[in-house]
Amino acid sequence: MKWISKAAISRIALLLIVIGLFGIWGWRSIVFVPGESYRGNLPPLTESEMILRGELKRDVEQIAVNGEHNYAAYNNLLAVADFIETRLTEAGYEVRSQSYDVNGQSFRNLEVEKRGTEVPDEIVVIGAHYDSVIGSPGANDNGSGVAAVLALARHFVEKDFNRTVRFVAFANEEPPFFQTDTMGSVVYAEQCRERNENIVAMLSLETIGYYDDKPGSQTYPLGLLDLIYPITGNFISFIGNFASTSLVRQVIGDFRRHTQFPSEGAMLPDVVPGAGWSDRWAFWKENYPALMVTDTAPFRYPYYHTPEDTPDKIDFDRLSRVVMGLQRSIEMLGNRS
Repeated sequence: MKWISKAAISRIALLLIVIGLFGIWGWRSIVFVPGESYRGNLPPLTESEMILRGELKRDVEQIAVNGEHNYAAYNNLLAVADFIETRLTEAGYEVRSQSYDVNGQSFRNLEVEKRGTEVPDEIVVIGAHYDSVIGSPGANDNGSGVAAVLALARHFVEKDFNRTVRFVAFANEEPPFFQTDTMGSVVYAEQCRERNENIVAMLSLETIGYYDDKPGSQTYPLGLLDLIYPITGNFISFIGNFASTSLVRQVIGDFRRHTQFPSEGAMLPDVVPGAGWSDRWAFWKENYPALMVTDTAPFRYPYYHTPEDTPDKIDFDRLSRVVMGLQRSIEMLGNRS
């Protein structure tokens, strides 16, 4: 038997230490976000949150009232687009429409903008897709996200930002368009890149209305994540990729400083199931920083992509708290320079 030299042992020990440090660094890169998630009973809704609750409920119900809305239920999709445009016009905006054709059907992304006062070339995008999956009325996925975008646009219509802030409703996020060149947010992000626009942040609001206080109601795509994240699905999550780490930490940090609501954050590669879903993927594709705000959809919501995704499943009290918290985060983001 050969004895291993002390020098070899030292090299092996050093290698193990380096591997361990890289492992800790990688894990910390995934899970570390500033501040602490709120714990304890939620405070009563404020008067402003009660008003916001009513607005969100009204808009979600209007989006879902005619059932599914997508390329297969095309007239319903057009009706939802018209509804969004009407709401934004009523709020005082001039709505810009980006139209494109697929297989003889015309689809449109809808955009309004608050031009920045100091650094207008730095652009923040707040967006949500307004189509539903085949067979579903899409109250939570993604009526909740669209209603939130409308509420945020109304809130900020009379306010100024240092940066330019856009509110956008995207067509065609769901299959068969998902992660193809005909996905509405892909069309939008590609044109932004062609114009050489400097999008410094994109927030995709995706399925944000369902919360459950039962232990075990929250699952994860990776088994290890339930060792560090809650298994009770009562929080809102902020998810980005590694290139968007700074953005995730900024937004969730601002949210936690001003909002008494449970929140979690993570930076994950898009190969992780769920991490690359939704419209922020289109912005990652163009090397723009982007994150998703979500209730985690299929990892919590039992009615995901089903005919039972109806307005009565949404917790409008908690949705109003989340949107109110996003108001504060977006205000901070839009005024950074």
